[in-house]
Amino acid sequence: MRFDELDLEDEILDGIDAMNFKEMTPVQEHTIPVILEGRDIIGCAQTGTGKTAAYTLPLLNRLLLEGNPDNQIRSVIMVPTRELAQQIDMQFEGFSYYLPISTTVVYGGGDGAGWDQQKKGLLMGSDVVIATPGRLLSHIANSGIDLSHVGYFILDEADRMLDMGFFDDIMQIVKHLPAQRQTIMFSATLPPKIRQLAKQILHNPAEINIAISKPNEAIVQSAYVCYETQKMPIVQELFAKSPDKKAIIFSSSKQKVKDLAYTLKRLRLNVAAMHSDLEQEQREAVMLDFKNGKINILVATDIVARGIDIDDIVLVINYDVPHDPEDYIHRIGRTARANADGVAITFVSEAEQGKFHRIEEFIEKDIYKIPVPPELGEAPAYAPKDAAARPRHRGGGHRKGGGKFRHGKGRRKE
Repeated sequence: MRFDELDLEDEILDGIDAMNFKEMTPVQEHTIPVILEGRDIIGCAQTGTGKTAAYTLPLLNRLLLEGNPDNQIRSVIMVPTRELAQQIDMQFEGFSYYLPISTTVVYGGGDGAGWDQQKKGLLMGSDVVIATPGRLLSHIANSGIDLSHVGYFILDEADRMLDMGFFDDIMQIVKHLPAQRQTIMFSATLPPKIRQLAKQILHNPAEINIAISKPNEAIVQSAYVCYETQKMPIVQELFAKSPDKKAIIFSSSKQKVKDLAYTLKRLRLNVAAMHSDLEQEQREAVMLDFKNGKINILVATDIVARGIDIDDIVLVINYDVPHDPEDYIHRIGRTARANADGVAITFVSEAEQGKFHRIEEFIEKDIYKIPVPPELGEAPAYAPKDAAARPRHRGGGHRKGGGKFRHGKGRRKE
């Protein structure tokens, strides 16, 4: 089923089209109509099934129709980690490009400026608040925010939140929400503790179960376990042998995409960047040049590259390990299309080993580790469990400035 067959407002469909979304995944096809009806949902869907868009699109549609004349917080999306919060915010940034929709992203870590920025967005009444439980509770206790007008409460990766000990925090937050609301909960599994949570916060929910998606078997998957400083020299070596191969290099931030494209151009490679700062006309021109062979290397973020449907891409490079398997499966799925073979290579720095190991667990495959060329120096050992045990900020770090408060097109960004 195609997205343009849904009963969505034109501005939503324009955003979907701009991001090159065409066909719905099964989880989107089964859940979007139900959410548009206003029913509660408990969905069992693994990362990689397209569940973020499954609740993002109907939520945006309902927020657009209802408006927010009194500048109140209208929806809360609860997530276990800052990485997932950032990823969901990127989805909203793409889908709401043509909408007057505001979002505030709330997660822990950082300095006082980050806290103040989050507080400002919350008190101004964001249409969408994307938050980790602990940080939102802190704002409830200290910032004087009002959640009494929230009409939509969404829990993503609910089982992971409970595994991290957030059950009591979630229930505390629920006490501040109105009883009359739509509640949507997604979980990779449905153990008894999830059933218990669902029974307490959902009303007569529809239950939807979606099968796990896995990468195409025709894709040869491999990885370099390396230091961050070794990544670019490896890229140089890969393209020194075959500079004309059609490839996509994915990075998780648009600034890094810009930097990578600039560096590769200086190496006289035929490259272009694709990121959300480009206007739609510019994106279409880049994609046309890539499809026609005028450009053979595309450096891209996840959000604007989704939906690329070009059959002769032979190589995908994950310059950064994606935050979760959904992005990994999407990225490497750009190769080995139309019954062709393809290669996917992921660069795994020390700090990224834990994320990469979670991807291996999800796809139930130990991905082959290519030795780093000896002339590039010694590489780190692959020890993801040791990497996970290293000290790190709890509650999620942050981008410079901490948190983020963003309005839709035509409204102020900070």
